[in-house]
Amino acid sequence: MAFNKVVISGINTSELIVLKEEEKIQLLKEIKETGSKSARDKLINGNLRLVLSVIQRFTGRGEDIDDLFQIGVVGLIKAINNFDLTKNVRFSTYCVPMITGELRRHLRDSGQIKVSRSLRDLAYKAIQARDRLALQNQREPNIEEIANEIGEKRSNVVVALESINDPISLYEPVFSDSDDNMYIMDQIGDKNDIDSWMSSIAIRDAIKQLGERERNILYLRFLQGKTQVEVAQEVGISQAQVSRLEKNVINRIKESV
Repeated sequence: MAFNKVVISGINTSELIVLKEEEKIQLLKEIKETGSKSARDKLINGNLRLVLSVIQRFTGRGEDIDDLFQIGVVGLIKAINNFDLTKNVRFSTYCVPMITGELRRHLRDSGQIKVSRSLRDLAYKAIQARDRLALQNQREPNIEEIANEIGEKRSNVVVALESINDPISLYEPVFSDSDDNMYIMDQIGDKNDIDSWMSSIAIRDAIKQLGERERNILYLRFLQGKTQVEVAQEVGISQAQVSRLEKNVINRIKESV
């Protein structure tokens, strides 16, 4: 579906604006300090494209697109209300799990996904813990953290959460922010397949030609299994910059071997 050419909930999506990160932060400060309704409305309108990008993952399940959009906006508003300006986190990065969580709760509660009562109850508990930890730490928690929070085995939490989610491609876009796309693959660590190609002599020679920061990003991403968001925080650049550097480095390595 071409979301940029349709009307959803009475909104012409082709006319939606996209705010820069610094504009979002300025509006958030104004909202926190003065409670400005106009600033809140502008921030909401400036992030509706983000909502549209996220709800693409939830189409094709018989749900009305207007309903999904409105529920996604609820998640966006919750993100605005709970965002901590003292944390070094991009607003868009914080919004995605909040919007996604709201949509998943809707699908779960509407009965679209059928699982056993025990798994459903554990999934509810895990999702509540995930949302609580995300709010507390201003980032998406990992499975270990969720399991520890609710006192369950990691394997049980994985099974419960997987039971209420449909399988999706790792290359499916989570959202688009201007020219930067974030994919599901960008939000998870990769600890399995990297050893085989990292051991190649040709690739190791190519890596030696990289700059220190580029090597560090590869090390953190593929050997430490960190997400792009975690790498960005450690290196001191944005997630979008990490994504671009990572793709450029991998392309250069491919060309040299």
